[in-house]
Amino acid sequence: MNLNTKCIFFLNQPKQILSTFASLSLNDKLSLDSSRTHFQMSRQFSGQPSRRLIISNAASSPSLSGGFPDQYLDDGAQGKEEMETETEQDPMNLADPDSCFCEFQGVHIHHKVFDPQTLSDDVSTTSLNAQETPKTEFPMILLHGFGASVFSWNRVMKPLARLVRSKVLAFDRPAFGLTSRIFHPFSGTTNDAKPLNPYSMVYSVLTTLYFIDFLAADKAILVGHSAGCPVAVDSYFEAPERVAALILVAPAIFAPRPVATTDAGDNRGKEAPTSNFLGTLVELTKGVIRAILRAVTGMANMLNSLYKKALAAFLRSFLGVMLVRMAINKFGVTAVKNAWYDSKQVTDHVVQGYTKPLRAKGWDKALVEFTVATLTDNNGSEKKLPLSKRLQEIKCPVLIVTGDTDRIVPAWNAERLARAIPGSVFEVIKKCGHLPQEEKPDEFISIVAKFLGNAFGGSQQQQVDLKFQGIVS
Repeated sequence: MNLNTKCIFFLNQPKQILSTFASLSLNDKLSLDSSRTHFQMSRQFSGQPSRRLIISNAASSPSLSGGFPDQYLDDGAQGKEEMETETEQDPMNLADPDSCFCEFQGVHIHHKVFDPQTLSDDVSTTSLNAQETPKTEFPMILLHGFGASVFSWNRVMKPLARLVRSKVLAFDRPAFGLTSRIFHPFSGTTNDAKPLNPYSMVYSVLTTLYFIDFLAADKAILVGHSAGCPVAVDSYFEAPERVAALILVAPAIFAPRPVATTDAGDNRGKEAPTSNFLGTLVELTKGVIRAILRAVTGMANMLNSLYKKALAAFLRSFLGVMLVRMAINKFGVTAVKNAWYDSKQVTDHVVQGYTKPLRAKGWDKALVEFTVATLTDNNGSEKKLPLSKRLQEIKCPVLIVTGDTDRIVPAWNAERLARAIPGSVFEVIKKCGHLPQEEKPDEFISIVAKFLGNAFGGSQQQQVDLKFQGIVS
């Protein structure tokens, strides 16, 4: 396994995090940036109070098994003190001047909001022709990928706010960015007395829906990047009436293979008696085979469950947490550079944006909990079909954008995903890697503008010079 492959695992596949441990030396030391970030308490956007989504209203939401381990509270206390560097601090102390925090289910969620009304004086020619701009006025919620944060949307939040003429909000999911890290016992269900697991998919979905309410909107456009795309799609399935459109960027969603069709329908009902008998025999044989497979699958699931529990116990141990720290320190920056088509564009500002959350207290244990939640997540219910088998049920407008040189989620998977979602629009950005919104922001905004214009009543032949109009800064 080469270095690039290992980096891919960290950026997009938390389930594979252990695969890099063999190459780590126990003598590796953490070298976190020791610079201090000045903290200014942010204002709550628009002066609105933090609102809460009543969890009982989402009792039908999928649940996640597994709770918080007690060993974090008392095991390896001495080692814990040794591992924490003097630069680690409360996430709020690392906030930017435009950072906001709100509480949802006991977690202080870091987010940023851009309002087009406050941006109107930035550019003198920001207004587009009414026939050329999309008539959405739906707010947007941006969902980052694995190892990323609000920072990954930094170059497109203002242009998107001007484009949709509504608020654009991005938030850090628990375990990432500057959202608080929670380390107390939690539940895997929505109807338990304990708090919901903040590192689960269920929590991410409920938080996304909470922010739609937070923006006082009936609907919102959900924009997901990489591992944020499953959150966007699951949010749609949880409340399709709240989602105006889906924009999936380099989506980390496994796309099913196209099903080959046969043209044998005209011959139905014309089989000879012998053929009918053989067909019945084949069906009986298939039934026996399915019964055997169910038994074998049950045993495999039991063994798989035991394996996952053992793996979770190891990751939560002092040694496991230490290895996570060492792995991220060794491969983290390289993984970011590997995500770009042109790694020379990865400036110190970009590196600092991705590594600043590593100065937050508890980032390592939170990443472990996110990995454990991903391992044990059955996406809520064993009765529900996997996400890849429900894609054809999506009814809202869908845009899928990918870079032609994405080394993390190949462009062919995005194209296959587009074929699986009826009516979806597929766009490829040339000479672009896994981060179109960062590497090619102008082209990304142009593609989004065209999609929204077609979906919500703009010009069918949009030829808008976005730079001239002030949409792209």
